[in-house]
Amino acid sequence: MIGALSITQTAGYGVLYYAFSVFIPPMSRDLHAGVARLTCAITLAVLVSGVVAPLIGRWLDRHGGRGLMTAGSLLGGLAVLAWSQVRTVAQLYLVCGVLGVASAMVLYEAAFAVIVAWFDATRRARALLAVTVVAGFASTIFLPLTGFLVHLYGWRQALVILAAGYALTCVPLHALAVRNRGVPPHAARREIVGTALRERPFWLLAAAFLTQTGAVAVMGVLLVTYLIALGHPPVFSAGVAGLLGVLSVTGRLVTTGLQGRWPVALVTAVMFGLQGLAAVLLPLMGRSPAGAVIAVVLFGLGFGVGTIARPALLADRYGTRAYASLSGALALPITTAKAVAPLLAAGVAQFAGYPAVMGAVAVACALGAVSLVAYDRDTPPLAS
Repeated sequence: MIGALSITQTAGYGVLYYAFSVFIPPMSRDLHAGVARLTCAITLAVLVSGVVAPLIGRWLDRHGGRGLMTAGSLLGGLAVLAWSQVRTVAQLYLVCGVLGVASAMVLYEAAFAVIVAWFDATRRARALLAVTVVAGFASTIFLPLTGFLVHLYGWRQALVILAAGYALTCVPLHALAVRNRGVPPHAARREIVGTALRERPFWLLAAAFLTQTGAVAVMGVLLVTYLIALGHPPVFSAGVAGLLGVLSVTGRLVTTGLQGRWPVALVTAVMFGLQGLAAVLLPLMGRSPAGAVIAVVLFGLGFGVGTIARPALLADRYGTRAYASLSGALALPITTAKAVAPLLAAGVAQFAGYPAVMGAVAVACALGAVSLVAYDRDTPPLAS
C-alpha cells in the first residue's frame, strides 16, 4: 500500500500542480491572457481544495479511502483532459476548481488519513516518511517530463498524455492497493472532534502550521525573485532555490530520525526556528553566493517538515478514529494561508521591499515555533 500511495502522490502532485508552470507560456499565447491571470487559476485550485477538505475528512472517517481516492483519481484525470480543451480563461478557472476538488480527494491529506488509520504508532512515522520522500521528487520528475512533452507535441497534446498516464496509473492503484479499516461509531468521532475544537492544543497546532505554511509558500514563490534582486544571476538564483526540494527530503529524514529521542513538537519547533533565522540572515548576508546558499539551506531543512509533523501530532494526541475530520478542519485555514500569503507578500515587497517580507517570514516561523512549544507543554494527549 505504501508503494502505491507513494507512486500516486508523486503522479498527483506532478500532474495536478508542478506541471502547471510549464504550461503558462504557451497558454498565455493561445488564451491571450497574462501570467497573473493564469497563475490565479492554480491559486483557485488550492483554495477550493481547502474549502472542501472538511467534507472530505468526514467522508474518510466514515467510509475509508479506497472509494474516495479511486473516484478522485478518475476526476483528476478527466479534469486534466478537460484542461487540454480550454479556450478561455473562464474555462481554465472552472477546470482548476474541479482540480482542487480532486486534489482534496487524492493528495497528502487523504493519503495521510489512510496511513494513520492503517498503521500503528511505531510504524506510522516511517510510513509517512516513505510517502513524502518519494513524492518530494514529483517536481524533479514532472517538470522536465512535461517540458519535453510540450516541446514535442504542444501543450494541449501534452495534457492529454498526462491525463491518460495519470488515470491509468492512479485509478487502479487506489482501487486495488488502498485498504479500509473498520469505521468507528459516528457518535465517538463527533465527541472527539467536538472535544478537540474546544481545547487550546488544537488551536495551537492550527496557529503553528498556518503561520509556517504561509512563510514556506512565500519563500517558495518569491525566493528566486529576491535572490535576483540581491544581485545574483538568474541561473544561480534558480539553482539555489532548487535546493529547497532536496532539502525538504533531508529535513523530513532528520525529523523522523529525531522523533525517537525527543517529542515531535519540539523537533519541529527547532526546524521552524531555523527557518526564521534563515529569513533574518538572507537580507544580511544574502548578497554573497556563500551567504545566500547558507540561508537557503537553513530554510530548506524545515521546508517539508510540517507535512509529516502535522499528521503525527494529530494522531498522537487525538488518536485515529477521527483523524481525517480533524485534519480536514485544520486544512481549511492552512491551505488558505498557502494560497493567500504569496499574494500579500508580493504587495509588501512592492511597497516596503523584500527585507520587510523576510522580516514577516521570520516572525511567522517564530510564531509557529512558539506555538509548538506551548502545545508540547500543554495537557497530555487524549489518545493513548
